Amino acid sequence: MRRLLTALLTGALLSGGLGACDFDGAYDLPLPGSPVDADRAFEVTADFEDILSVVPRSPVMVDDVTVGEVTEVERVGWHARVTLRVRDDIVLPDNAIAEIRQVSLLGEKYVALEAPTDQAPVGRLGDSPQDTIGLDRTGRNPEVEEVLGALASLLTGGGVAQLGTITRELNAAMDGREDELRHLLGSLDRFVGTLDDQKGDIIRALESLNDLTATLNREKTTIQDALDVTGPAIDVLGQQTDELVGMLSALDRLGVVGTRVIRSSREDLLAQLRDLQPIVRNLSAAGDSLAPGLNLLVSFPFPKEASEIVRGDYANTAIRADISLENLLPQGGQSGLPGLPDLPDVPVVGDALDQVLSCLRSGAIGSRSCRVVLRSVRLMPALITRCATRRWDDNAVCRGLGPVDDLLGGLGGLGVKVPDLGALSRLSAALSSGDPAPTADTTTLFGGAA
Repeated sequence: MRRLLTALLTGALLSGGLGACDFDGAYDLPLPGSPVDADRAFEVTADFEDILSVVPRSPVMVDDVTVGEVTEVERVGWHARVTLRVRDDIVLPDNAIAEIRQVSLLGEKYVALEAPTDQAPVGRLGDSPQDTIGLDRTGRNPEVEEVLGALASLLTGGGVAQLGTITRELNAAMDGREDELRHLLGSLDRFVGTLDDQKGDIIRALESLNDLTATLNREKTTIQDALDVTGPAIDVLGQQTDELVGMLSALDRLGVVGTRVIRSSREDLLAQLRDLQPIVRNLSAAGDSLAPGLNLLVSFPFPKEASEIVRGDYANTAIRADISLENLLPQGGQSGLPGLPDLPDVPVVGDALDQVLSCLRSGAIGSRSCRVVLRSVRLMPALITRCATRRWDDNAVCRGLGPVDDLLGGLGGLGVKVPDLGALSRLSAALSSGDPAPTADTTTLFGGAA
C-alpha cells in the first residue's frame, strides 16, 4: 500500500510539473550528441510549402557538412516554419536559400543552406536575431516515392503505349519519302545556317522594334487622341459611302472618256508640240532680252520711265519719225527727180566686195556683216545682183531677200507702178548731200517724163 501511494504521489508531481511547462513530447527532452552548442550558435527561421518528414533534430548542412540542427517545426497559416540553429562560425549571406534534401535514396531528410546563384550575396545571415528565409528562397527535392509513382503512372496508363503507335505512324509516313525528308533536312540546315549568319541583323531589327515600341509607348497619349479623332471621321465617311461610290464611278467614266480623247488627239497634239518646238527654242534663245521687251510692251508707246516724269492727268506728246530710204532700197538704174542730179554708179570693188561676200558666207541675214551691207546704199544693190546669180541661189541670205523681190514683182504684175529702186537711192543720196541742182533729162520716180 505504501508503494502504491508513493507511485501515485510521484505521478501527480510529475504530471503537475510537466503541465506547468510546455512539453511537446520526446523532442523537448535534452538528448546527448547535439551537433551545435546553443551558446555558440545563432537561430534563423525558414518557411517551406512542404517539409516532407523533417522533424526537430534533423541536421542542417552546408556543402554536405553538418553545421546545425532543426530545433522547432510549427504551422503558420498554410505553410510550415522551421527554426534552425546554426554554428556562429558559419558565414552565409543574408539572402541565402534553403532546400530540403535527402542523404541518399532512402536516407534521412536534412535542410541544406547555400548562397544564391542568381544574384549577388548581400549581408550576413544571423546578424539580425529575427532573420527569416522566405518562401521565395526555399524549396525541396522530389522524393523517391514521387519519382516511382510517376514512373508507374507512365508505365501503366501513360504515354508508353502511345510511343509504339507514334513510331509506327512515323515509319509509315516516312516510308518511300527518304529523299524528300533528306532534302527537307538539308533545306532546314541551310535555313538555320542563314539565320545564324544573319543573327546580328535580326538582333538589330528586334532592337529597332523595341525602340519603336518604346516610342509608341511614350506617344500613347498622342496616339489615343488621334484614334479619338479618327472615330468621328470614319463615321462621316460611312455616312457618305454612297457619295464616295458615285464620285469614284464618275472618275472611272471620266477616265474612259479622257483616254478616248487622248488617243484620238494624240497625233494632233504631237504635231502641235513639234510646231511649238522652234518657238520655245527661240524664246529660250532670247533669254534675258525677252523680259525687258515685255516690260516695254506694257507701257507702249511710252517707256516705263515716262510714268515718273508726267505728274497729273494729261500729257501732250510729239512724235518725229525720220525715214531714210537708203537703208531700205538698193541703188540701180539711171533715173531721178526734177532738180536732182543723177548719181553715178560706182562699181563695188575692194573692201566693199569683201563685205558683200562676207555677208553671203555668214549665211544669216542678221549677222554683223549683213547689217552693214543692208544699211549701205552702195552695197545693197551689189548684194541683190550677186543673189540673182545661180551660184548664190540657195544661200540663206539670198533666200531672206527673196520675199522683197517677189512683193515688188507682184505689184508690177497687177498694174501698180513700182518705184525705181535706183531712183529712190539717188533721191536719198541727194537729200542727204543737200545739192538741189536738177538735170534736164531725169525721169520721174515712177518712170514718167520729168
